[in-house]
Amino acid sequence: MADYTAEHARAGINARLPKLETWPNHFPGYEISIRFPEYTSVCPKTGLPDFGTLVIHYQPRKLCLELKALKLYLLAYRDLGIFYENAVNRILRDVVAAMHPIRCSVRGEFTPRGGLYTTIEAHWPRSKGNRISRSPSPWSSGGIDISGAARP
Repeated sequence: MADYTAEHARAGINARLPKLETWPNHFPGYEISIRFPEYTSVCPKTGLPDFGTLVIHYQPRKLCLELKALKLYLLAYRDLGIFYENAVNRILRDVVAAMHPIRCSVRGEFTPRGGLYTTIEAHWPRSKGNRISRSPSPWSSGGIDISGAARP
């Protein structure tokens, strides 16, 4: 099997996708979680489909995501060749650029491949030096669960 290339690694990161739209937020101090259980994309190396569930969790500032536009944006990944690690980070980048939230995170839980469950989390604002934040996410008790057990 051929090696992974820089082209594989960059695939989909800057592809044109539908515009994320927003609407004015009139209430401060609350959080929104959006769950999208129908995520699909294509592995840029193998051409095989990837499936998963995405959760976008954010505290709005002045704008909120418009859900129909978000769904069209996420459905555009269906035929896009992109590694799911890049997809989660790309979605975070695009969501933050569209609405400038107080904070935001994107979590992707992907179906097993070769018996391996993969979960990717990206947070904004990023911790200093782009290091991984050790603060608890809104979905966990602070630890890392590698058992593959379903969460309550």
